[in-house]
Amino acid sequence: MNDLKFVLIGLGRIGQRHLQYIKKYGVITAVCDVDAAKASKIGQEEKCPFYVSVDELVAKHRDAHVASICTPNGLHAEHAIKSLRGGLHVLCEKPMALTVQDCGEMIKEAERANRRLFIVKQNRFNPPVEAVKKIIDEGRMGKIYSIQLSCFWNRNDDYYKNSWKGTLSLDGGTLFTQFSHFVDLLYWMIGDIKSAHAFTGNFHHQGKIEFEDTGAVAVQFYNGVVGTINYTVNSHQKNMEGSLTIFGEKGTVKIGGQYLNELEYQNIEGYEINELPAGNPPNNYGQYQGSMSNHGKVYENLIEVLTHQGVIATNGYEGLKTVEIIDKIYSSVE
Repeated sequence: MNDLKFVLIGLGRIGQRHLQYIKKYGVITAVCDVDAAKASKIGQEEKCPFYVSVDELVAKHRDAHVASICTPNGLHAEHAIKSLRGGLHVLCEKPMALTVQDCGEMIKEAERANRRLFIVKQNRFNPPVEAVKKIIDEGRMGKIYSIQLSCFWNRNDDYYKNSWKGTLSLDGGTLFTQFSHFVDLLYWMIGDIKSAHAFTGNFHHQGKIEFEDTGAVAVQFYNGVVGTINYTVNSHQKNMEGSLTIFGEKGTVKIGGQYLNELEYQNIEGYEINELPAGNPPNNYGQYQGSMSNHGKVYENLIEVLTHQGVIATNGYEGLKTVEIIDKIYSSVE
């Protein structure tokens, strides 16, 4: 533990997960949520001030160091910018924002305030993902030819009931809420995407959500690699798979499992990935599991950056790139 002071904005499931790591790695000095009863309950439990207004929290806690933003997607930009203007560093949950413009404003505000902007991209810390990224960087795969991303999860009506999830204004779309961590890996491991062409549909959630529940996407990267993204939240009754398959000149690998947690296949010229450490369990969202819970590593990186001049794991520019790629995909839908 160190003496970094955190304020926590947003007290849903993911916010309360952040709270556990804040208490492990720093000090919680205030919490905020539009649900006054929830804010009061958690504030009293943690013996810290609680607020329903972000403006009031920031005004009264300028002596804090970091604001952890865990509010609905469509509010990330507003809450991050207010926190940065208040002199706080910001750790923002995924997705960074719902528009490229908002991402740009967040980055500009961080620069103006001379504060750091951290974006949560915890799939980068999955052991098989780290291992495959390493061999790509070392050139062991040779020239990368193509990549296939498959995201086959389940989200039923109860998941969206009485919630901001499923709304265009606060959720933004299935790629933003369910699969932005996966899209981030395309950029991180392969490079920036030049063009995308997508077909989408809402097959099972008509009247429940304001966007697609399924998509099939063809993409081309600036470096010439081609790829596909196939995703759905219609896997019957439960999550099925979250996988990434890469075909290269000197090897083929597949990272699979429900949430990119298993190295399912490898055939690499003169090399084998061995003895991967056990990964963390997935985030638990009641009926559902999400991506691997690597928030501890996110907070460790934040502390290393702010106290020991470490290198930031995922900066605002990289967070923007995920949103930019999703924007290209959604803009391509006919």
